[in-house]
Amino acid sequence: MSIMLDEIREQPQVLRKTFIQGWRDVQPFRRFASRSDFRIILIVARGTSDNAAMFGRYLFEATTGIPVSLIAPSIHTLYKSSLRLSNALVIGISQSGEGTDVNLVLESCKAKGAFTVGITNEPDSKMARLVDEVFLVGAGKERSVAATKTYTGQLLLLYLVAWALGAALPADQTRRIPDLAETALDLEKNIAALVERYRFMNQCAVVARGLNYANAYELALKLMETSYVVAERFSSADFLHGPIAMVDRSFPLILFMPPGPTYKGLCEMLRTLQSLNADTLVISSVKVLRRSCRRLILVPGSIKELYTPIPYIIPGQLFAALLARAKGLNPDRPRALSKITRTV
Repeated sequence: MSIMLDEIREQPQVLRKTFIQGWRDVQPFRRFASRSDFRIILIVARGTSDNAAMFGRYLFEATTGIPVSLIAPSIHTLYKSSLRLSNALVIGISQSGEGTDVNLVLESCKAKGAFTVGITNEPDSKMARLVDEVFLVGAGKERSVAATKTYTGQLLLLYLVAWALGAALPADQTRRIPDLAETALDLEKNIAALVERYRFMNQCAVVARGLNYANAYELALKLMETSYVVAERFSSADFLHGPIAMVDRSFPLILFMPPGPTYKGLCEMLRTLQSLNADTLVISSVKVLRRSCRRLILVPGSIKELYTPIPYIIPGQLFAALLARAKGLNPDRPRALSKITRTV
């Protein structure tokens, strides 16, 4: 039995716990944020948490109007640059709260006048102690090296932080996300049959745009660390500017295709890929795609694009864990990896 699969299945419960605690904790932060004049948001993270940070960038800019940048830790840890950070909100994201460079960046930014927020799964971590405000993922102990429940928990907390910063994100919609995650888990049996086709896959590309772009990075990371697949990840716009030249009949592509502003462009790209006889696998909740997709992971329910990232990544997580099993690999113990990685 796979620990990774067990932890994927725990996500609805984890998300409900995270929402209850996070909703309580975010109330005073919303009052504080309404009195503050945050002109820019900076986010620092590594690994899977860095993919959550990418989602946060799209979410905050789309819903709050505040510009967002992802911090390059080496600017602080290696180049020792002095940045002017008054009126800056700096958010650190870390599953363990012990990432050396992430915490060094938070310390540096705090010393330069920024207000610091931490998002972590560990209440007793260094991150939780050093930031001005901490929001906790309620995932409990995550035993598999490949993070799953902490990633979706981080995404859920980013919705709450966006709400605190003034985003029009109704609580009842965010509260519904754990139910969408539970429904997505019903796809496990279908995905288990599907992965047999990809059993000998050793390279692929994962493509998305907008709010699901982070999921392209996250699914690619999961495929690399659990199944040792060389998984490139692209924005659908960037993919047309060169990388599409590598596509042929034997090259697999996985596309995230939510409804909303990105859908039309992704449909055009899908038609182009089909004309090239590409091996395409689509993850979507748009039912009409049944007519045009040979391989479709259809996420149940009618979901607005804004709320698709969590229920869309769960089928991706299942695909990665089940593919590793089909390949005879152990997704819980990837070679050369450990749960906490310390870099500076």
